[in-house]
Amino acid sequence: MGDSASIVSAGSAAADATVPSKVTSQRHSRLVRITHWITTLCFFALLVSGINLVISHPRFYWGETGNVLTPPLFKIPIPSSRALVPTGYGYVLPDQNGWSRYLHFQAAWLLVLTGLLYAISLLFTGHLRKDLLPSKSDFSWGVFSTQIWNHLRFKRPSEAEAWSYNVLQRLAYLFVIFVLFPLVVWSWLAMSLSFVSAFPATVTLLGGQQSARTIHFFVSVFLVLFLLVHVMMIFVAGFWSRMRAMITGRVSAQREGT
Repeated sequence: MGDSASIVSAGSAAADATVPSKVTSQRHSRLVRITHWITTLCFFALLVSGINLVISHPRFYWGETGNVLTPPLFKIPIPSSRALVPTGYGYVLPDQNGWSRYLHFQAAWLLVLTGLLYAISLLFTGHLRKDLLPSKSDFSWGVFSTQIWNHLRFKRPSEAEAWSYNVLQRLAYLFVIFVLFPLVVWSWLAMSLSFVSAFPATVTLLGGQQSARTIHFFVSVFLVLFLLVHVMMIFVAGFWSRMRAMITGRVSAQREGT
């Protein structure tokens, strides 16, 4: 009987050792999650108000000045929501963007403050070194080409990849954080008369206020494209698991029992 019990016990232990158990661990810190969702809300507000501002005057110029009476650098082929109104002194463009300008201004400052908080946390929490900076092995052609091919055919990431970013994700996040985000803020401030009066070099280096507006538009388009690709890859990787990780901070994975 004792031998039989030992055999049963050993068999149960072996079975338990081969059954995968689900473990849950920390994936995103609280600060990362808070700044992520604030950034998401601000970006949505900026997108809605920005579209309204572009529709009001879908013409872009280069240099310091530009208006409906001067030739544009390019224009978006949509009707403008603002029309010239005749007055006793000629024609004027009425300002019909009060709500969009106010929303754009408030959301932009909230986004700037959130971005500064996130940037500071990158340096002091080790998030930059651990999660965003690629390692030397990531820059091998084999790794890089494999990641590109996996993304082109929308391959679902493995369970192991749920715990870290691949090299393409890291490079994309670094480009957004340290290039696109500062440039969109810089070009926005260069369009502010009050800010430029205190720091004239802000707009001079960009070639003028109309140049700043044109640069701001193109950088915003790149950010929207990044957002679309980001959301698409979330669906490919597993929407609910990725959303759960960004809401609760934790991710579940299968681990072989020991």
